[in-house]
Amino acid sequence: MRQMGLDFSTVEGSVAGVDEVGRGPLCGPVVTAAVILDPQQPIVGLNDSKKLSEARRELLYDEICAKALAWCIARAEVEEIDRLNILHATMLAMQRAVQGLSIRPMLVLVDGNRCPVLPMSSRPVIGGDALEPAIAAASILAKVSRDREMQLLDTQYPGYGLAQHKGYPTPKHLEALQRLGPTPIYRRSFAPVQRALRQD
Repeated sequence: MRQMGLDFSTVEGSVAGVDEVGRGPLCGPVVTAAVILDPQQPIVGLNDSKKLSEARRELLYDEICAKALAWCIARAEVEEIDRLNILHATMLAMQRAVQGLSIRPMLVLVDGNRCPVLPMSSRPVIGGDALEPAIAAASILAKVSRDREMQLLDTQYPGYGLAQHKGYPTPKHLEALQRLGPTPIYRRSFAPVQRALRQD
């Protein structure tokens, strides 16, 4: 878990945005982020991370880390996804991201239609990564962090194309999975991985 922030316990009126990346892939962790933006240091160009180029996400990642009042990147591992299911593992990772903030937010805005159990007020925002700047910032931190990890895993497990598809079930990925079989980073509770295991 990576985190950054000021040495405050609470900031009046502070709002944290929370988002996740990696619910759909067949392998790797689900990664979440929580961000409390600084209204005195606005960040131009925040948007849903999927709508930004990789180069733009990388630049915004550095700017968010430098300017936010607090931020935390957290995760749930493959073993937790298989044990809890992807929804509950995502909620756990979101809890970890909020708990890792050095500032306790007064309100947490979560992208999607549900919130994890938190010790402060929270509200789901459907499409929030395109509507709420703090959620957009969280989506950027989570996506850049997970994409970087998948690029590293691609060097550890060559042949699957992880650097390109980031673990999502593209036709090329599914073909490689059937041909090469699952590695330890694969989510064994997911149907395509189960099929590849049966084939082995």
